[in-house]
Amino acid sequence: MDKSSEGNVEETDNGCEWEMASDTCELTGNQLSSDEDTDGNEEDDFKMDDFKDEEADELPDLEWLKELYEENDSDDDLASEQGDVKQRTFLETARMFKLRRNLHQLDNFQRQKECALLQAREDLSLLRQSIESLLEQRDVLEREIEHQEAAKNSVAVIRLRAQHKTLCYKLQREEEIEAQTNNELRQQDLELSEIELEVGKFSVLRKEVQEEERVFKVHKAQNAVKRLQQEMNNSHTLQLKIQHLKKKNADMEKTVTLSQKENEDVQENCKVGAKYLRKTVLRMQQQEAEREQKKRESMQKRIQAVKLLKSNIEATQENLRVRQSRAKANALKKERQEKRLKETLQAQGINSTRHIYQQKQDEEMKRKQEEFKERQTTRKIEIVDKLLEEQLVKSRKAQKAPLPKTKTGYKILSPAKIREKLLRYLDSVHPSGTERETKLRNLSASGSSSDSDYQEDIIQKEMQHLSLPDSLEEPEFCGLWDQNFKPPLNEKARLTPTDVKQEHAVICPKVTTTPKKVGGKQIKGPSFTSKPEVILFKDFEVGETYKKKVVLTNISYITNHCKFLGISAQLQDFIMINFQPPGPLSTGMSCEMHITFHPSINEDLEGEVDFASAAGRFSVPVRCTIKRCDLEVDNQFIDFGSHVVGQIISRTITLTNKGALATRFSLDTTKPVPEIHQVQMPSHRSADTQQAGQTDTSTVSTTCADLSQTSASMITREVHSMEHVLTRSTVTQQSQRESRVSSPAPRAAPVSSSMLPQIPEGLSDACDIRIGNVREGDIGPFESVKLELIFSPTVPGEVKLDLYIKFSDPTSFPIAILVKGEGAGLPVWVVEPNIDMKICMFDHLYQEVVTLQSSTSTALKLTFDLWPEMRKHMEIIPRTGFLQAQSSFTAHLKFVPRNTLPQDAGKYFDSATGVLEVPMTVQVAGQVQPVIYTVQAIVTSSDLKFGQSEVDFGYCSIYQSFKSSVRLTNMSLLPQEFGFVGLPEFVDVQPNDGFGTLLPQETLEIDIIFSASKAKEYRFHLSCKSGINRVFPLACRAMGVCPTLALSHSLVQFGPTAVGDQSTALLYLTYNQTVPNQSKQRPSTGALLFSFTPPRDSSISITPAAGRLLPGKRCLVLVTFNPKLEDRNIKEEALRLLRAKQTKADIKQLLEEEAKREVEPSKGNKLSKSSKLSKVSAKTASPIYTSPTDSIDAGGQRFEEARASLLHSFTSRYSEYTIPCFVSDGDPPEEDRQAQPTWSPLNTVYLKLQCPAVQPPLVVVSSNIRNYALDFQQVAVGERVTKRFSVKNISAESLELKSSLLDIYGPFLLLNALRGIGPGEQHTLVLAFCPTLEKKYCETLEVRCQKMTLAVTLRGEGIVPAITSSHPGGLLDFDYVLEKESTSHVLKLQNSSAVAVGFKAMLYSLSPSKTQGADEGVALLLGGYTDSKIQPVVGTQNHNGLSVFSVLPVEGSIAARQSQDVVVTFHPDHPSVNYSDQLTIELVNKRKLCVLDLKGAASSHNMYLCGGDPLTVPVESLLPPLITSQTQLEGQSSDTEIPVLVTLRASYSMGTIRPAVRELEVGCIRATKKGSEFNWDNMASLQQKGFDVDPSKGNVEAGTRRTIKLTWTPQSGHKPNEVVKMCVPLALKGDETSVYSVTLLALVSTHLD
Repeated sequence: MDKSSEGNVEETDNGCEWEMASDTCELTGNQLSSDEDTDGNEEDDFKMDDFKDEEADELPDLEWLKELYEENDSDDDLASEQGDVKQRTFLETARMFKLRRNLHQLDNFQRQKECALLQAREDLSLLRQSIESLLEQRDVLEREIEHQEAAKNSVAVIRLRAQHKTLCYKLQREEEIEAQTNNELRQQDLELSEIELEVGKFSVLRKEVQEEERVFKVHKAQNAVKRLQQEMNNSHTLQLKIQHLKKKNADMEKTVTLSQKENEDVQENCKVGAKYLRKTVLRMQQQEAEREQKKRESMQKRIQAVKLLKSNIEATQENLRVRQSRAKANALKKERQEKRLKETLQAQGINSTRHIYQQKQDEEMKRKQEEFKERQTTRKIEIVDKLLEEQLVKSRKAQKAPLPKTKTGYKILSPAKIREKLLRYLDSVHPSGTERETKLRNLSASGSSSDSDYQEDIIQKEMQHLSLPDSLEEPEFCGLWDQNFKPPLNEKARLTPTDVKQEHAVICPKVTTTPKKVGGKQIKGPSFTSKPEVILFKDFEVGETYKKKVVLTNISYITNHCKFLGISAQLQDFIMINFQPPGPLSTGMSCEMHITFHPSINEDLEGEVDFASAAGRFSVPVRCTIKRCDLEVDNQFIDFGSHVVGQIISRTITLTNKGALATRFSLDTTKPVPEIHQVQMPSHRSADTQQAGQTDTSTVSTTCADLSQTSASMITREVHSMEHVLTRSTVTQQSQRESRVSSPAPRAAPVSSSMLPQIPEGLSDACDIRIGNVREGDIGPFESVKLELIFSPTVPGEVKLDLYIKFSDPTSFPIAILVKGEGAGLPVWVVEPNIDMKICMFDHLYQEVVTLQSSTSTALKLTFDLWPEMRKHMEIIPRTGFLQAQSSFTAHLKFVPRNTLPQDAGKYFDSATGVLEVPMTVQVAGQVQPVIYTVQAIVTSSDLKFGQSEVDFGYCSIYQSFKSSVRLTNMSLLPQEFGFVGLPEFVDVQPNDGFGTLLPQETLEIDIIFSASKAKEYRFHLSCKSGINRVFPLACRAMGVCPTLALSHSLVQFGPTAVGDQSTALLYLTYNQTVPNQSKQRPSTGALLFSFTPPRDSSISITPAAGRLLPGKRCLVLVTFNPKLEDRNIKEEALRLLRAKQTKADIKQLLEEEAKREVEPSKGNKLSKSSKLSKVSAKTASPIYTSPTDSIDAGGQRFEEARASLLHSFTSRYSEYTIPCFVSDGDPPEEDRQAQPTWSPLNTVYLKLQCPAVQPPLVVVSSNIRNYALDFQQVAVGERVTKRFSVKNISAESLELKSSLLDIYGPFLLLNALRGIGPGEQHTLVLAFCPTLEKKYCETLEVRCQKMTLAVTLRGEGIVPAITSSHPGGLLDFDYVLEKESTSHVLKLQNSSAVAVGFKAMLYSLSPSKTQGADEGVALLLGGYTDSKIQPVVGTQNHNGLSVFSVLPVEGSIAARQSQDVVVTFHPDHPSVNYSDQLTIELVNKRKLCVLDLKGAASSHNMYLCGGDPLTVPVESLLPPLITSQTQLEGQSSDTEIPVLVTLRASYSMGTIRPAVRELEVGCIRATKKGSEFNWDNMASLQQKGFDVDPSKGNVEAGTRRTIKLTWTPQSGHKPNEVVKMCVPLALKGDETSVYSVTLLALVSTHLD
């Protein structure tokens, strides 16, 4: 895409701007006026505000485009593209549609202007015709007037002159209107030319949009193919899943059958196992009484245990809190230790993270090893426990049965040796056996007393088994599950008579008796049989009474007796036995027993009636069952067979209830929801378990949570299994009936529908198989119901339907019924019932074959029916025929769609889509139902449509070629070839010379290029022929003109120019006065204005861009080509580099994580494998960097790095520009020189530029340079700033560097010389900037080499620093401080300028330029030292050699708009009142900001006195050694008085004496415990001499001063020259008491102060 399509469209005065896309790709407009006239009249602006595009928002009609690209992104397997079709993003496609829409808007605007221009031309033509007619009338009137004047007909002459006057007035008005219309026409021509110029600029953009549309359509078609392939794959996968499901259902059937057999075996084994459990039940009943007694005793113990548990819980909670606090403390301690260890390791240069990580891994490994050893030890203990338990069980059995003989090959060992041998064997399997031996000894020692007699035998047998190799793998004895024992269905018992009554019946424990010998014969098997064999009370009701008689018969061969022992415990409350012992019974004799059953609960009951006989014990089973529903159907599989389509067949199934309970049923196709039965958990728990549960509640809660999770998982598995079980109702019904007989039905807990998967409901009414009238109802006990099913096939094929009979009884399971039927087709059918004619064009013939097939054994007559509406468009040949037996018949269908098809077809034709779908029938003799087939076709037109009916090129220069774009649209749904034939020699059609192929509904931009050869009017037609020889004409017109101004060269070819360099070309613009005569163009005689309009943001600049040219003159025009990189490309490259860096960082991070993951323990990897994989996948799937290009600042570091990267990889670039030069018709009117001149499109001149750009050999590689500019920013006046930048040779040749001269009087200076650099080398240039005035500076430095000139702009600004101080200068008094203590004062320096300013803080005492010695005003001090105002600059200094005043910082820099604090500290080391110094703050430019006189005093006591007359000179070094200074006096002890002199001078004037007043100040530095106070002594003597002290005593607050006012009033009789002297002590009491001797000298002075 060229520059014109990538720049910004912006017309300052014309308001014409279109925003083409969100990525700042905007169309370029032209500025029609010069820079001087931009503020002129806006009436001639383009009125294109209505065509402004919106912001870069997503169009609402592009939602489908989002879905398309989201689909494309989600298909990982379909991500590859074909050929040159690249992967397109949503933004690019949205941009394409936006560009297409804006181009349409531009074309519409052009057409509006063309229509307006045509209307104006027609109006002008009508005006000219009117003027010509008026001129003819005027000539006729003038001739008539002359004729009448010659005839001297005055009346006629007057009348004719009046008419002539009126006609002249009309003619004048018409000429004015013509001039106004002509001006409007020229203005519209100008606007149209400008718009055509705009349209011409976008030709390349149009081609690109067309190419993008073509690529988008190909992309869309490929996506459709991919989606079709994906759907086919999904369908294939679905078929495989269905086959797998069928196979799985078959496997489930086998599994259900096997499970049924297993259930039967389990039930049989349970019956056998029940016999062996009876002994346990009897033993438990005997132990029940003992447990009750123990229970009472343990209840008290439990109460005590609960109390103890409560106290233990409180203690445990307290211990837990202590442990938690201890754990937190340990954790903090551990963290501190790790931190110290880490710091120590880092100090030693060791990788602390790796060391700590390895240490943790070692600890983890040790912990795992300890856990493994503990588990191993625990496992050993469990094995020993199991072995001992098995031996204990074996020993108990051995008590009742003789032990087997010991094998001869084994030796009986002692118990100690047996234990050792057992432990050695265990140690051979598991290494650590110390705990195992201890456990074995504990277990053997803790055995009960009843088992202690058999320990030796048990261990002996255990060792015998352990000597075998498989002793731990095979059981000691076979269980009931290993015996293939099946009890006989009719078990007979042998009875022995006994004299027992029911009243004295006792429930005895069941014992197994050994076979007895009676009369020398051993009795085996049952000796009595009962009739009935099972005492059955079926379908009982609560509250009723049932009686049964049972006959017991002796079937043994001896005389036997029968004794009643009792009944089962669960039957005692409901059954009464009436049995009279018959005494001895001979063989074949019988006795009767009456049983009465009175149920009180509605539950199934089972038990036995036990008897004893001579042969042993036998029992008669008793079974009591409640009322139940026993439902079944006579047939669960109904096959209707094969029937012809249209027949109705019915079948009946019978639902029978063999039970005694009524229920409600319903028949539908809804799959029943399985119910989950509650699982009864055993509630028995030993006392030890209960006690353990009381002592460890946390363990119990954890176990309950685990059980709940296990139950939930079991319920979920049962739900899924029930779905398969319900489909096999036969097996379920059989197992249900058996369960009703054997055990009571469990209570079912229905599961909420939210917990189960939703089962789709079938629609029986929409299927060929439907249910009859009876769908639901009630079925009573022992009743039957007939259910009807109807099969009516509508289409050939097999039909299956699953029906379910559901019941309201919760114990009755649904019954599944499979219904199957097959529909057979008609004997005559159409081989292809849907005849697709594909896409057809109007008025074209299309043919297709209709084939009918017969399966009958006779010939049949066929008649083809045709709708009357379609007879104009369709024809079937032949209409009638005979179809032979077992053969086919062929007819021909002709289809010629006419233009009246939409009206004739009616409802069979969709005008919106062009789809035709007509149902056709074939009547078959002897067959009621006709054969139906459908004819389908998509009918489309064959038109090619131009976007406009006429092309107007307007005014065209004979020196230029003009292009106009026309949209050619294929209105058909089929591709069509086209070609422009018979073109004139001055017309060219592109692309492909006017030939090509249009896809369905495709629109192609056709460029028509017109090159006028002469200045005349052109009118011609272009003929476009389609592939079916249809001709579509296009009218064209143009006006050839010859412009007034001409360029010396209309084509400029620049040489290869490096990026950053520039090339120039000189042209001449000449004013041609000799213009060929043209009917539409008038020659210009005055001066003309011209204006070049280069594209914005391009590399082209023209000087002068606008000007004024006189006739016959010429103007020199300078054209400059300065290639540069666009900011958009640089920002994109910056983003690419940023993504690459981030990608490398992410890869490095992933590699580090992978390395860490490899060193982690295997357990940690297993636990976190899935989570880590998900994290890694999330990192790799997420976008690396999604920042927009707007986040890259132009001129920033990333921006410059991207620019350097593009320059290093820059390849040659070629671009062309066509620049118009607009020429005005003359100067603006004299009334308003600022008015916009009129521009004529007839005189517009075009300049074509060919601009190749190449890679620069020299580039800037420093970060200081921003956009080829070195900015020194703001620098203080007088300060010098140095900056550097480097240039690099990126070419393959050596370069000699030279530079241009800088202004010798300017602030910029090049400090180093240039030299030659080789390929890949760099050279650094050092530049300095030193401003002398407050203003902005700018110069250009050119770095030249053989192939280019690199221009670098130097910029800088000199400013005067504006610094203010918080202290204005002068005296800075620190007041009194204690000796060897310090006080500080802060000076704030505020910088209000925009640059940083340096400063220095200098003390006069430390200045090397201060005056040496004591010549600093010595004479002045010695002569007038009593004047307190005279003080030296540097006063008393410290004795330790350090300065008494210090400043921090001594120097520094104050940032722009910031402040800096300067701290001045006063730190004396001995008492003195003459501390002083001078502080000067000076800026970098030697300007003094402020000068401060520092002053301070030091005292050795907390209280001090100041004021009075000075007794010594300020400079201590000038004192004689024998004179005691005030400082020394202050340093004396508290007993010595300190002298103070106060002179009071009373003034005498005009006979009046004014009293003398002086003030002293008493200060306190800081507060003390004793307080701070002062007191004057001898106040009476002072008052006698005329002195007054106010106050005489008082207190002083810490940090303040209190003023003492001394007043002297001369007494009467005082002599004028007499001096009054008085010495008074003043006591200051603070931390110490100081006494000052105040000497008061008073006199009267006649001099005025």
